[in-house]
Amino acid sequence: MNANTAPQPVAILAGMGPAAGVDFVRLFVAACEDWLRAQGRPVTDQAYPEHWMAQLPVPDRSRALADPGAPQPLEPMVRGLARLAGLGARAAAIPCNTAHAWHAALQERVPQIELLHMPRETAAALRRQGQARVALLATQGTYRQGLYDAAFADAGIDCVLPDEAAREALMQGIYDGVKAGNLALAQERFAAVGAQLRAAQGEIPLVMACTEIPLALPQAPAAQGWVLVDPSAILAAALARKAYGG
Repeated sequence: MNANTAPQPVAILAGMGPAAGVDFVRLFVAACEDWLRAQGRPVTDQAYPEHWMAQLPVPDRSRALADPGAPQPLEPMVRGLARLAGLGARAAAIPCNTAHAWHAALQERVPQIELLHMPRETAAALRRQGQARVALLATQGTYRQGLYDAAFADAGIDCVLPDEAAREALMQGIYDGVKAGNLALAQERFAAVGAQLRAAQGEIPLVMACTEIPLALPQAPAAQGWVLVDPSAILAAALARKAYGG
């Protein structure tokens, strides 16, 4: 990006859940600061790109995937993304892994804005890091849809999945833990699954592929020293690069 070129406006389609959306803004601002420093540019208020966030009440994504008769999230997400495009945003990120089950439909319905793909950005970042094998912590919807499977396979990354009991424990940590404000429960459930995977697989990186998991697992005493991969942070860095034309 030329020093005299203004960054382009970008957007965040959030609300899934709201705490994860707020945390994503923090990650995005940090990613912008990292980009500015890497380019040798001063970090000032005026150096950050214009960015818009929509916090929308979107129906539960995992329930929608499990039950076609349940309220579906596509139309609310389409309306939110179209509003963000109307504000001039050229690229957007969704800080919700499971919502990427509707990525293709969203991009088709709102083609005037580039919608980043969290699993693909994560796979690309892990490939750049030289990671060849990881374990996936996610929602039941993400597992059932195989949202990370193709992205990891294309990047040559072997992905280990937890068993069904561990997946249910993760869902308890997400819904009864983070979403309900009980971070102690969330830490206990997430750390237990992580410990189980590490006992079976060794020092394997854990991909926190639900935006609620990074809000609790890194703070769990048992997880200190573990290699934790945050797709939200990777997505935030990708959005920052788009804003600055990288």
